[in-house]
Amino acid sequence: MWNRLEYRALEGFVYAISPFNFTALGANLVVGPALMGNVIIWKPSLYALHASWVLHKILLEAGLPENVIQFVPGDAEEITKTVFDNPNFAALNFTGSTQVFKSLLGKIGVATAQDKYLSYPRVVGETGGKNFHVVHQSADIENAVNNTIRGAFEYQGQKCSAASRIYVAESIWPAFKQSIIEKAKGIKVGSPEEYENLVNAVIHEDAFDRLAEVIESAKKDPKLTLLAGGKASKKDGFFVHPTIYQTTDPQHDLMKRELFGPICAIYVFPDNEWHQTLKLVDRTSKYALTGSVFARDQTALREAEIALRYSAGNFYINTKSTGSVVGQQPFGGSRGSGTNDKVGSMNVLIRFTSIRAIKEDFVGAKEISYPSNEV
Repeated sequence: MWNRLEYRALEGFVYAISPFNFTALGANLVVGPALMGNVIIWKPSLYALHASWVLHKILLEAGLPENVIQFVPGDAEEITKTVFDNPNFAALNFTGSTQVFKSLLGKIGVATAQDKYLSYPRVVGETGGKNFHVVHQSADIENAVNNTIRGAFEYQGQKCSAASRIYVAESIWPAFKQSIIEKAKGIKVGSPEEYENLVNAVIHEDAFDRLAEVIESAKKDPKLTLLAGGKASKKDGFFVHPTIYQTTDPQHDLMKRELFGPICAIYVFPDNEWHQTLKLVDRTSKYALTGSVFARDQTALREAEIALRYSAGNFYINTKSTGSVVGQQPFGGSRGSGTNDKVGSMNVLIRFTSIRAIKEDFVGAKEISYPSNEV
């Protein structure tokens, strides 16, 4: 007998929706399913249109057959409606906002219940995050501060993995506070054409207005203390300065809501409430994408790893919550952060296959009775 598995392409096409903030994600969302034999309709973000178009041209120049990946920019509602009305829709590969993904998932569910599709569509999604840094009393303070600055403010915090809620042990808070304020104030903000600028403009005016409103509202909030930044100006572009708040309320909105910008909030916890703080971190956010713990105490690290088991799909120890590398840290989260199919792993590729089991018998049936029934 010979048993084997055949990993077939899906029977239909894959709809890939890519975000503005990582050109490489556009490549991943379309090339992964294509490697498994699928045809893809690719709708890129209109705020990354040129980069996505260049990528598509490169693929064609490299020998990709025409129409394997169909580049379809345009109105999101119109394109999505057309795709979801097609009975050959077989899978969604999505990276973007949590609200949009849930809406798409609902539409797919309704259409499936209406018996619209040839198969049950596969759904792969990576969405938002409210990612944590937890700094234990034993942490290397300089390392924790440097990683927090980078994790919170690189690419203007416009990463689903950006660190935006920080928990610092009380005994090391004075030193941590002094260091992070000094370093945040030293960050240069301006045009990306001047390479010394770490922080550039946010993606568009809507993003600026949303973040500027957060900063404006914080001025009247008694539970928040501004430590650095708190400035936003449209004069030369949509620039929001790296902003850090300290909050007395661990359940404050800034510790829960994804901001997608260069704003983070810090809560200082008593050293003797380490275990309670780990529970707090786990229960505060609806997301579970990334998170980091900083400590030199190995027992504390192990306790955090166990307590935060479901709090982050990518869990980092003594390094920032951003910057996963394909082939090293497959990426993805659960809860409100997505389907956790782990971009950069074999797992996500298999999601875009339909497996056929094949059994071949080389002997044949010699009789019709069951051997176990014979004496």
